[in-house]
Amino acid sequence: MSDFHALKISSVDALTQNSVALSFEIPEDKTEAFQFEAGQYITIKHGVNGQELRRAYSISSAPSSGKLTVGIKKMTNGTFSVYANEQLKAGDVLEVMPPEGRFVFEQTSSAKNVAAFAAGSGITPIMSIAQTVLESHSENQFVLVFGNQSAEETMYLHEIQELQRKYSDRFFVQHVYSRAQEENALFGRIETSTVNFILKNKFKDTSFDAFYLCGPEEMINTVSDTLQKNGISEERILFELFTSSDTEDTLAEALDGKTKVEVIVDDETFSITMDQKELVLDVVLKENIDAPYSCQGGVCSSCIARIKEGKAEMVKNQILTDGEVAEGLILTCQAHPVTPTLKVDYDDV
Repeated sequence: MSDFHALKISSVDALTQNSVALSFEIPEDKTEAFQFEAGQYITIKHGVNGQELRRAYSISSAPSSGKLTVGIKKMTNGTFSVYANEQLKAGDVLEVMPPEGRFVFEQTSSAKNVAAFAAGSGITPIMSIAQTVLESHSENQFVLVFGNQSAEETMYLHEIQELQRKYSDRFFVQHVYSRAQEENALFGRIETSTVNFILKNKFKDTSFDAFYLCGPEEMINTVSDTLQKNGISEERILFELFTSSDTEDTLAEALDGKTKVEVIVDDETFSITMDQKELVLDVVLKENIDAPYSCQGGVCSSCIARIKEGKAEMVKNQILTDGEVAEGLILTCQAHPVTPTLKVDYDDV
């Protein structure tokens, strides 16, 4: 199930002093496996000091480009992000899982007005989405609200400016800088007043069909709440977290028992017995079962499985809809079994 492929890096291009764009060569026999929709991500596997690391990075290139590019920002105390920014070079080979993810733009035959709110490295999937929106219909419009410390720290600034030149009548950008005051940019962070300025002032005559939010959890919650207070239905608001706040696992404290678990992966069935205080994915990985996963923090969607029998409860869920949960889908990295038996199927998602 964890279907990784060795891909050669074709280029490593600096975006800012602390971020790079990593592009991969896709061999002809892997072209189909690495087709993607705008907004999806890849998972990179790499070994450091004998430890396997998996990191999910959103694809910034548009599907039409024929390229597979991700943007990686160097994080304080980050392991792979530092390695990527300081050591990776063209010709190096990384293990990469084919694209996945639900934060996508689906093209339609009718014109759409789309807005996006992004902060920092949250711009990466938005770049792919923006390009696809603009090129897929001659009347599509895209509004980007992008928060950073300064212009110098703005990932893909040159590419954004190129889009502005190419689609000057349909692509509009509102920069927000927290540590610099510049002409035509707002000062501060993306907050309630920023959203109201876009909806009620700058684009008051525009009816938006969809909103894409990407960045820290606090920003996403603020923007989503403000949009809904302005009458935007929840169905029109799509988001992807790049960072998530820690959630105390109070559920585990209340559990005291064992569960017999059947796990289906790649048409194979595995049987394990686990403490209910443990998380399903943690135990699955301890048993060396090759289940799909990436972030292990409830931020990506790699570890989704379907409950076929029994019941499990999640510590937190910011990805699955109520309808999907009702259908039996769970994030196994967040799920505790709460019944004597549990059957989860990674194939049926």
